[in-house]
Amino acid sequence: MKRNFILIALIVILLAVGISSGYFGFNWQTLNNQIREKTGETVERIEKLPSGETVRVVNEESVVIDVVEKVNPSVVTVGVERQRSVMEFDPRDPFGFFQQPRQRSSETEKADIGSGFILSADGLIVTNKHVVSQSGVKYSVITSDNKTYEVKNIYRDPANDVAIVKIDASGLKTVELGNSDQIKVGQMVIAMGTPLGEFRGTVTKGIVSGLGRGITAGSPLEGFAEELDNVIQTDAAINPGNSGGPLLNSSGQVIGVNTAVASGAENIGFALPINLVKEALDNFKVTGSFDRAFLGVSYSMLSRDTALLNEVPEGAYVREVVEGSAAEKAGIQQGDIITYFDGQRIKADDGLATLINKKKIGDRVTVKIWRDEEEKDLTVTMGKYDGS
Repeated sequence: MKRNFILIALIVILLAVGISSGYFGFNWQTLNNQIREKTGETVERIEKLPSGETVRVVNEESVVIDVVEKVNPSVVTVGVERQRSVMEFDPRDPFGFFQQPRQRSSETEKADIGSGFILSADGLIVTNKHVVSQSGVKYSVITSDNKTYEVKNIYRDPANDVAIVKIDASGLKTVELGNSDQIKVGQMVIAMGTPLGEFRGTVTKGIVSGLGRGITAGSPLEGFAEELDNVIQTDAAINPGNSGGPLLNSSGQVIGVNTAVASGAENIGFALPINLVKEALDNFKVTGSFDRAFLGVSYSMLSRDTALLNEVPEGAYVREVVEGSAAEKAGIQQGDIITYFDGQRIKADDGLATLINKKKIGDRVTVKIWRDEEEKDLTVTMGKYDGS
């Protein structure tokens, strides 16, 4: 009897050791993780690769939390201060409301209108050009620790919806820029910013829904509109006020600049690829300004279907020509349709801005236009943007 008891006890001990060590394919950690996943807790584990290297495996919730903690100190809110005219009436006059105001005064209005992210520790900040497009107003930057800085200088890119604002600061935490050429449709992205000019530090999550889109950027909050090509489409919630904030990958790298939301749609937002911004920044670091080749036209892209419907060629419909620009000097007129630029066909999914960005100031380019049911070849000498 005593021998049987000892034998049973020994078998129980061996089974316990085998289960705990995973010899029978059972793992307490795996079971614990499965229970925690079902309850919504963050799960992390270490796994070994065939090469012998170890990797840290986390669930999606943990990834988002890590990215937010890493990037949040580098995301800012852009505010504006402007004067608003106020009409005053005599409160003692019962008919004063129907009469001309006795006096007109002004009051200072402050509002959050956009977002941005810190590029350098001494106060260079990236945002959208349409966020800081107004003249005669004062802009400010509010950091994640609620410190407010006056914007000292604004540098606007003529070719893209990008601007750099400068504040006097030091020791700011900067973002890490990624590579937007490696973006894949379906990959997870995270957007950060101040939606609706009210909710600072907001985080939303989604996926890359499409690439190479053409849109009009701007919003009622920001009061500006601009045609943009080759942008990233995402279903991460982007609202007016998010403009200028970062679109991030799961490593916390900036892969896009939140730019616009589709009017009347849900879960459709857009961001400028960060590689377009990096090209502008490289030029800015060397010259201290955005010295980009400038054609000087405002245009709308005509898709193939729209072109066929109106019996015109596909291309860029010129809505406005900037006075004194390279386009005006070459003879491009309002109402023209640019069909070829430097020998390349203009298509709705590969817009004119992409081709212009590849040129340098002084380059001579052949432009084919369609006017009065005829095609004409014009030669444009790319100019320099002289405005702000």
